[in-house]
Amino acid sequence: MTNLVQNLEQCWYISPPWGQRIPPLLVSLLERVYVKRVKAFGYCCGVEWSSQGWKYEINTCNDNITVWGSELIGTGNLRSLPQEKPVFRLGELVEFRFHGDGPPVRIVQGIQLINDSWFYSIEWMSPAISEKGGEVLTSKDSIARVTDYDLERVRL
Repeated sequence: MTNLVQNLEQCWYISPPWGQRIPPLLVSLLERVYVKRVKAFGYCCGVEWSSQGWKYEINTCNDNITVWGSELIGTGNLRSLPQEKPVFRLGELVEFRFHGDGPPVRIVQGIQLINDSWFYSIEWMSPAISEKGGEVLTSKDSIARVTDYDLERVRL
């Protein structure tokens, strides 16, 4: 007999939270942007999926702020940096080396540049089902930021 909970959990980790097609980004990683709310220019140093859509991490004057796409105006100018491009891309299936008891395959839900190193957002914990009413409960801390060392390409 197949373990249905394990199958459900495995499907959860590889199901794109944005639906079938990955929504386009309004600005690119490392693109110079204008942030309307703070009336300042900065660079997009990260993007992560949330239930409301893409959240953008913007570096302005050595301070990072998180904003929605509606708060940004892209310039089309990319910042050139000496470090490598990200190893993995948004929506890519990867194997999480330190997956614990759960299945190893995950989906990249975000990418951030932190201290000149790329970090990838993956879901490390699946939701729980409450014993009262059968509600699905998710944790706000279910996303982990890991390095490319922690991930491997899925070989199909």
